[in-house]
Amino acid sequence: MKLYQVRKGQFVYYNNELHKVYVVKPMYKLSVHLIKLRDLTQHITNAVSVEKYKPNELDSFIFNHKAYTLRKDRKAEAGDYILINNPMPDALDTYSLNEIELVETADNKGVITSNSHGVKHNEYILMVPGRVADSNPIDYKDKEKVEEESMTDIGTLSLPNSELLPSLGDIYKKKDNNSLFEAMVIAINDQTVYLGGGFEIAQEELMNTEKWEFLYNLLDK
Repeated sequence: MKLYQVRKGQFVYYNNELHKVYVVKPMYKLSVHLIKLRDLTQHITNAVSVEKYKPNELDSFIFNHKAYTLRKDRKAEAGDYILINNPMPDALDTYSLNEIELVETADNKGVITSNSHGVKHNEYILMVPGRVADSNPIDYKDKEKVEEESMTDIGTLSLPNSELLPSLGDIYKKKDNNSLFEAMVIAINDQTVYLGGGFEIAQEELMNTEKWEFLYNLLDK
């Protein structure tokens, strides 16, 4: 790409992985500053090293270690993440293309995000947790070039969220013999997960599929 074609907020592939442009500094040789969506790490490169991608409905990707699918079949509610793909901010808002924001409140006109931005329903596309069966994974431009270990990771991401980091609203079942114990994730603090009923558990233990089974996320209902 030419430098004048690179814009803040664009999704691009860099080193075969999906990133987002967060700033362009034309005066520098390495002028394109990126955030890798998978883990939010920052990278610096030049325009010729990136290739633009426009996200579409049913695209799925990892954002901050969790899988999401882009959907247009319902409006966002409190607790949802949105991708602002059609920004039309008013004078009091500062959001821009492809910003990912958490919804705090929603009504018929639009949503208010955790950054106090008012976003109309026609300005965003909903990020639904997990990957639906007919989604299009866009984490890598060329999956054949991905190392075997990474390809294994892609495969697990199509499974339920039990293979991913816990999130608020996740319902887990303890897999002890004859156990009927189920609990919801109500808070997360660093590596500690707080379950309903006053239980605390290490994140690593909750992700052990031999001990705990992920059932569903309450926000998906």
